[in-house]
Amino acid sequence: MSALFEPYTLRDVTFPNRVWMPPMCQYSAAPEGRDIGAPNDWHFAHYGARAAGGTGLIIVEATGVSPEGRISPYDLGIWNDTQVEAFRRITRFLVSQGTVPGIQLAHAGRKGSTDQPWKGGAPLGPDALGWQPLGPSPIAFDERHPVPTELTVDQIQEIVGQFADAARRALAAGFEVAEIHGAHGYLIGNFLSPHSNHRTDAYGGSYENRTRFALEVVDAVRAVWPEDKPLLFRISATDWLDEGGWTPDDTVRLAADLKSHGVDLLDVSTGGNASGVRIPTGPGYQVPFAARVKAETSLPVAAVGMITEVEQAEKIIANDEADAVLLGRELLRNPSWARHAARELGGDVRVPDQYHRSV
Repeated sequence: MSALFEPYTLRDVTFPNRVWMPPMCQYSAAPEGRDIGAPNDWHFAHYGARAAGGTGLIIVEATGVSPEGRISPYDLGIWNDTQVEAFRRITRFLVSQGTVPGIQLAHAGRKGSTDQPWKGGAPLGPDALGWQPLGPSPIAFDERHPVPTELTVDQIQEIVGQFADAARRALAAGFEVAEIHGAHGYLIGNFLSPHSNHRTDAYGGSYENRTRFALEVVDAVRAVWPEDKPLLFRISATDWLDEGGWTPDDTVRLAADLKSHGVDLLDVSTGGNASGVRIPTGPGYQVPFAARVKAETSLPVAAVGMITEVEQAEKIIANDEADAVLLGRELLRNPSWARHAARELGGDVRVPDQYHRSV
């Protein structure tokens, strides 16, 4: 059997294969009004096509736990019941296609309140549907972004509660997997890295203090997320800084801590917290970071980053470098990548009856 198409189980949830879709923002939700932050026809068609194409797990894009937690005013959110009802339409369809529905719970932190990328992605002020960004310290991401408001301890605890509330709503919306977004320079990642966290209280300074917020969020979500359903955590394994940033050693250490707090799999990416850094990209360039966590801890991992070829993905799983692969841009290009890979590898994947002529 193909390693890529061998089913995989976390807790009581079984994924039909190891071809997974990572969160990729669509910046297509209504920015205001009753349907603010709710998925619409675009999201249904987008995620539905990848489910019909045989993807084993689809993790819905970064979904704000509060209005201020979004990257842009056009992002999805899960802070009210209108959003929950809209998500149910998507999760029902994904399940009908044999795909496990997942959602990434997120707070954008100092990188929030920006425009849609195809409009330049510039920061937006309150007069343009924007808001004042928040962060662990008053340090802007770059010269374009405003200085964020430093969070008080009470505000930190409020956000921890927002993650828990969002998890409850995600469960009501029909999701089987929840992922906490701790990567790419958003709020949790801001706290983890000494590059963006200059606090001197219990949430800054030492490794233990900088990881406190992340673990509090994990504990709060795990407390309301059912024991039989998996909890994932997305991490940037390195800031790609020579010094003064989050490192692969930190990631390995945190992986062990996350496992002890009830996380079931680490979704390993890199970068996004420091501007202007040079990242040596190339096919599978982030896979070694996932492979190191898998080799040095007992926490399962998923690998991401320019994984495009069928043989490449198969080898990552067969060589035990990761337990699953996350295909981003490749699934944007080809919603049926999993079905085509199964045909090439002799693997088994569900084909909708309506598409039987494509087999």
